[in-house]
Amino acid sequence: MTEPALSDARPLPVGAANTLVARGFRGSWAELPDVPLPPVAAALVADNLGAAAAVWQHARTPHETLVVAAARVDDDMADALRHDGFALVRGEQVEPPDPPRSAEAGRVWLLTSGSTGRPKRVAHTLASLTTVAGDQPPRRWLCPYTPGTYAWWQVVTLSLAHPRQEIVFVEGNELDGWPELALAEGVTAASGTPTFWRQALWRSGATVSRLALEQITLGGEPVDQAILDQLRALFPDARISWIYASSEAGASIAVHDGRAGFPAGWLDRVLPGRPGLSVDNNELLIASPWSADGMAGVIRTGDRVEVHADRVLITGRVASDEINVGGSKASAAEVRRILLDHPDVVWAQVGGRKAPIVGNVVTADVVVSAPVTEQELTAWSAQRLPDYAVPRRLRFLDAIPIKETLKSDV
Repeated sequence: MTEPALSDARPLPVGAANTLVARGFRGSWAELPDVPLPPVAAALVADNLGAAAAVWQHARTPHETLVVAAARVDDDMADALRHDGFALVRGEQVEPPDPPRSAEAGRVWLLTSGSTGRPKRVAHTLASLTTVAGDQPPRRWLCPYTPGTYAWWQVVTLSLAHPRQEIVFVEGNELDGWPELALAEGVTAASGTPTFWRQALWRSGATVSRLALEQITLGGEPVDQAILDQLRALFPDARISWIYASSEAGASIAVHDGRAGFPAGWLDRVLPGRPGLSVDNNELLIASPWSADGMAGVIRTGDRVEVHADRVLITGRVASDEINVGGSKASAAEVRRILLDHPDVVWAQVGGRKAPIVGNVVTADVVVSAPVTEQELTAWSAQRLPDYAVPRRLRFLDAIPIKETLKSDV
């Protein structure tokens, strides 16, 4: 039976009956509190409940909407949004646009992560954000992402577009306790960055191991073999996927074979409906059917790749990978990989530090799961790296640094 249409003759989304669990709320999309939005609105939300309500309102109306965590919007950005015609909605408070304008019906705006500068605004629709097609097995998803980010939208549109895709939202200040929440809520699928998974396995490995996970997804950072192997050992029957996605290029790469990187055979292939992948000067280039509006064609991602036989590995950012040590180029990604191969290293970050004579030396911050000395890690690295790439200074941290994006600066 066709779902009843709303006043503007838009049908309810397929997933309208899917259950959502957010702070203080347990119910379906259709049972979310009503949050009327102006035709052109920036919903500056305090939590996932407010964000979901704004999305539900947008899905039923021919409006133009930006959903973003309020903490991400400073005064300058708020002024810019109002001058671009957005009404600012904070709960029940509405600041009108200056000047107002007509809505681009169905337009969804996202802010980029801002990892390379000030966040930019990119345009999508619910259709371009919905990249999972075909029948999906029933899943109860954990969504730990900041509201309004691309990764958050990927989980949200999955639930809107498909039946039996439930969501358990986690607020940013509750991240440390997500394994206990997931266990209590019967979560069967979870998406997070490699840093998110590393922190969970390190802090709450015993609880994580009790989860009945059928689907594990990683993305947002380079995905290395070490974290894939750890998750496979803990969940031998789960489907483990890593996704390459960005606000600009959309979800462009999905790998499910348990190996880091993607098949080299995917480079330069031409398939209808599939993204085009290529490499130029060690940088990944993507032409994606799910890219943001106005970004058709080839997008330079800024991400560095290495081709090893039948595999293409995404190792980090082009601009920050090379460390010039006396004229020799040390790869921060390679040093990090070597450190993470050590059985007692659970997280590592590698960079350069100015030094006399050679210009720079390699340094690293690490988090370890068992007592290990700087001398031991230096010796471990020296056996596997050229001398110029061996870290000359190691700093041991008490915790894995994780940002609101669930990423580390690596």
